[in-house]
Amino acid sequence: MKANCWMGKRDLRIQNVPDPKILNKRDAIVRITATAICGSDLHLYNGMVPTMEAGDVMGHEFMGVVEETGPGVKNLKRGDRVVVPFPIACGGCWSCSHQMYSLCENSNPNAGMAEKLWGHSGAGIFGYSHLTGGFAGGQAEYARVPFADVGPIKVPESLTDEQVLFLSDIFPTGYMGAEMCSIQPGDTIAVWGCGPVGQLAIKSAYLLGAERVIAIDRFPARLRMAHDKGGAETLHYEETDVLEALQEATGGRGPDACIDAVGLEAHTPGIVHAYDRAKQAMMLESDRPIALRQAVMACRNGGTVSVIGVYGGFIDKFPMGSFMNRSLTMRTGQTHVHRYLKPLLERIEKGEIDPSYIITHRLKLDEAPEGFAKFLAKDDDCIKVVLKPH
Repeated sequence: MKANCWMGKRDLRIQNVPDPKILNKRDAIVRITATAICGSDLHLYNGMVPTMEAGDVMGHEFMGVVEETGPGVKNLKRGDRVVVPFPIACGGCWSCSHQMYSLCENSNPNAGMAEKLWGHSGAGIFGYSHLTGGFAGGQAEYARVPFADVGPIKVPESLTDEQVLFLSDIFPTGYMGAEMCSIQPGDTIAVWGCGPVGQLAIKSAYLLGAERVIAIDRFPARLRMAHDKGGAETLHYEETDVLEALQEATGGRGPDACIDAVGLEAHTPGIVHAYDRAKQAMMLESDRPIALRQAVMACRNGGTVSVIGVYGGFIDKFPMGSFMNRSLTMRTGQTHVHRYLKPLLERIEKGEIDPSYIITHRLKLDEAPEGFAKFLAKDDDCIKVVLKPH
């Protein structure tokens, strides 16, 4: 089959790789009908995540049609149309039993590797380095789905692929980011990053009752989408002092909660960005926490900082004094996608939201390397790329 393979930093190639096979009785093989390039895929593309190996199949946002199931999969059959969550969860461990599916204790065969970096391991993840299991991803014609009796959700034929594809990751991620804010009526929420996850965090904040959402980015197309499609007020961080603007917009109090939808490759003008880039170059820190620092400093006293942008290792100059002295709460995590599949599918079915509005580019799987380059450079106002393998 054809697959989009990582061959090195900013080197992706469409290659022929062996077709996936059933390896465990709880496996399924899915013929992929739609997959997408995620913002966190760019961290792999840019060489920011260790343990990638040449030939690794990329992609963790995908859906398709069940072609084959192992004897332990009783809830799916050949021909079922399914969306596959990006974390792989067994459904039976302590974490899964507490609906913390991205912390599954049984799905990462390289848990020992993750423990050396993080202290404990999270779940296995499709197409996201050997640190999270080395599983082949979904930017391919077919994928093996472990624990298929727990993960994939069947979707109705009345909904298009593009309406439901983002249940695999970014819609639940944006929603969980907003949910972790414990939004109350009248709240103002600030969102750093108007990429796909940030866009859906904006929408989710309104779905959960926020009165105002203020979105922060530097790309005009993203800010337009946040305003026109998401209903957010916007701040261009290269043209304004974000902290001052947020203070002014909230009567000096600060936003009730702040969502970091950026993660480890954040940008800012001036010396702060240069400092973090230099630290990275000297391998003195792995992540650039610029958005996170701003979110902490901006948040009102006693507020919540919700972190859904991906971080991989270590950060520097974290404002712990501000965080502790002002009684802030931080909530974060890889998304427990399985928890959100049914309720968010119901919201789509009811017409409360159609996540497909964020799609700006539709390409063939063969064009995936070009799609990554375009997405990274934001060429042609690229915000979200969907790939069609067939």
